[in-house]
Amino acid sequence: MNGPTSGKAARRLEGFRRLLAHIRELLSLDFGFVLWDGSAVPADLPSNALAIVFADEGVVAAILRRPNVDTLLNLWVTARIDIRNGGIFDFLGREPKLRTKEIRSRLNKGLALTTALKFMVVPRGGPWPLEVIRGHRARKDGSEETNRENVHYHYDLSNAFYALFLDPEMVYSCAYFRDWNNDLATAQYDKLDMICRKLRLQPGDRLLDIGCGWGALVCHAAKHYGVNAVGVTLAEEQFAYAKEKVYRLGLENKVTIELRDYSLIEGGFEKIASIGMFEHVGVANHPAYFQTIHRLLKPGGFYLHHSIALRSAAYERRNKKKPKAATAIGRYIFPGGELDHLGMSIANLERYGFEVHDVEAWREHYARTTRLWHDSLSANRAAAGREVGAVNTRLWIAYLAAASIGFTRNSVGIFQTLASKRVRGPSGLPPSREQLYR
Repeated sequence: MNGPTSGKAARRLEGFRRLLAHIRELLSLDFGFVLWDGSAVPADLPSNALAIVFADEGVVAAILRRPNVDTLLNLWVTARIDIRNGGIFDFLGREPKLRTKEIRSRLNKGLALTTALKFMVVPRGGPWPLEVIRGHRARKDGSEETNRENVHYHYDLSNAFYALFLDPEMVYSCAYFRDWNNDLATAQYDKLDMICRKLRLQPGDRLLDIGCGWGALVCHAAKHYGVNAVGVTLAEEQFAYAKEKVYRLGLENKVTIELRDYSLIEGGFEKIASIGMFEHVGVANHPAYFQTIHRLLKPGGFYLHHSIALRSAAYERRNKKKPKAATAIGRYIFPGGELDHLGMSIANLERYGFEVHDVEAWREHYARTTRLWHDSLSANRAAAGREVGAVNTRLWIAYLAAASIGFTRNSVGIFQTLASKRVRGPSGLPPSREQLYR
């Protein structure tokens, strides 16, 4: 905190303090604020109370000049805005009960205006580490070079960093909770096994895992179901880790890991899985993607399509105007990523020669998964900071929180869709789903 203030700075501080007190009363907020001089709103705020902390007056100036997601993220990752005695999830359910129109009508506009004017002459301060990529626009042309660049940005951050919040098998996709109280390791094991059962893996099957990550699925399938598995990734650190894992488990004769683009894979496979990879393809490249899967899958073979999806209405709105939060995630976390909606995926599967057999929604499972990731990363933030820096650590904590909140509030969903390469005649599936939920 800064030392005592005087003159204009003191008047700015007092005006902002009065405005916060007004807003807190207007919105019936049950948390407080701590200002850069160490004072609090309300003045008698207990030291153990939940509070938003403003590190300097440039924070206020920056928000007033550019009140958007990019500004807030820059302030968050540099801890110029912080939370005392809690975290992001502690603010869930604390949103204002008033509608925006009512808030505007009851707001003391004179106080708000005079306070804002005082801060317009204040420098916004710094640092602003995310601004170096503020203008970044990842390409989505589907080329191997572009795919490799986008994947490298996200997945080659650091294996040690991911290990701080993933389960021991390093599964970086939605877990499956047979019981909501299960720990992450159990839920991820159950997810891997559910995928294998849905694909009806048999000894000797050739399984392709597109976007194999750190090799969890291919190793699980080879070890427990006797398949011959091929995993492909474009992330060099994942590739090195997965290769070492295969060797460590003694699966060299059953599992092959390849560092290459999925579109360059050759051969035929009885079973193909794509678990959390499809979001990176880009909508314009969907036809080529499904044509590639169709080419690689043997007649009657099964394909499991596991991907995040928007509601169709939300997808249509996003095509007209992309939400700022989604733009920020694409810019700072997932370059090149795009979501479709469930109807689009199903239509494309049918359009490109597949028969759809089963669709299962896992939205609440991903809300739980991302919450556990968030909590683990938060608990290990010091180690994460040493590995990837404080800025990246705070950025990822915010991202995982936003993801969990999105799934919790049903703003976004995730689905597992089982399809087969269409044939004339029996699909080979049993008459019920009983074997999946044994």
